[in-house]
This record gives sequence, C-alpha cells and structure tokens, in this order.
Amino acid sequence: MPTIDDMTNSGSPDEPQSKMAKILGFVPRALASKPHIIFLTLLGVYLVILPLFSVHVSSSSELIGGNYTNVTSDLGACIAAGGTIHIIKHNKQHKKEIEHLRQLVESLHEKI
Repeated sequence: MPTIDDMTNSGSPDEPQSKMAKILGFVPRALASKPHIIFLTLLGVYLVILPLFSVHVSSSSELIGGNYTNVTSDLGACIAAGGTIHIIKHNKQHKKEIEHLRQLVESLHEKI
C-alpha cells in the first residue's frame, strides 16, 4: 500500500524534466490561450458563418484554413486544454495541502 510520502513525491516539480517534456507541457497553455481562441473564432466566422449568408469563400482559403469540422474540433481542443490546465493547478494545490497535513501529523506523533 502506498504511503503518504509515495503519493506526495511522485511527479514532484523538483524532479528534472527533459526538454521535450517541457515543450509538451507548454502545448495546453498555447491551445487555451486567448489569442488562439480568438483566432479560431474569427476563422470559424469566416469559414462557417459567412458562407451561410452567401458570402463566397475561396477554395484556397478553405484549403488553408480548414472547414467547419476542423475549426470546431480545434475549438474543442482549446476547451479540453483549458480544462487540463485547471486540473493541473488544482492537483498542485492538493499536493501542497497533503504535504501540510503530513507535517501536522508528524508533529502530532512527535508530541505523543
């Protein structure tokens, strides 16, 4: 059975990370960034909404920018990335709380 030490030390931010892990850790922040979401929203308006109002969008624009399926799936990825960032922040906060409780328990054991 894992101890409290095992749970608090696994995945510690003090452990060195590889360069690739640091780069991949930046991806959710980039996807969930406000400029990226605004860009995808404007791209969606241009590629999806304007054609509904009979505005012609060139084939090369659709080829480069994608179609409504690509744009909506990208927006979904942004939402998922934002949720991931939220969960990671709460996980770090939870680990700090567990460490604090572990220290309290240890101090109580020393008094007994």
